[in-house]
Amino acid sequence: MIGGVELWTIGHSNHAFEHFLGLLQQYRIDVLADVRSQPYAKYAAHFSQAPLRQLLADKDLRYVFLGRELGGRPPEPEMYDADGYVLYGDLAETQRFAQGVERLLEGAARCRVAMMCSEENPTDCHRRLLVARALLEGDPSTSVTHIRGDGSSIDELKLRHDTDGFNQLALFKEAAPWRSAQSASPSTARKASLAF
Repeated sequence: MIGGVELWTIGHSNHAFEHFLGLLQQYRIDVLADVRSQPYAKYAAHFSQAPLRQLLADKDLRYVFLGRELGGRPPEPEMYDADGYVLYGDLAETQRFAQGVERLLEGAARCRVAMMCSEENPTDCHRRLLVARALLEGDPSTSVTHIRGDGSSIDELKLRHDTDGFNQLALFKEAAPWRSAQSASPSTARKASLAF
């Protein structure tokens, strides 16, 4: 496995394409790795797969779809618990997930790659809770930085410290199951993610 690489994440939210492009350019991103299970956007159609691929190509940026391998809504029913939460621990053990991670790392070793999902805030997004966690557990020397909609960024280790709070009590608590932050069952409506 390739390690010690630098990766970024970004959420498209309801941004205008020009704003989103500006964020990618600000961080000198070369390749956008789409990790959405379903690469379409109902309220911002320019983020659906075909138009997004073309808009990026027009700006000399590459688009790679990795939603099958790294998406947060797997097709197998056994990847969900009784409440519809995705069992990230099980998903991270699949061969296709491992292949997706390897492909992501290979790309990041050659150019600047940002993983994209829909949520602007990475806190509860699978690009952080599943993919970034697996990357860092696989090789702690890997760097993951989240690009925010206002142009700021935050390192995953800093975000983890701020949101999870590394304290002594956490060492003695029973570990929470590694699963999605909310139910991902097809019958569950998703929360909207605003731009900022």
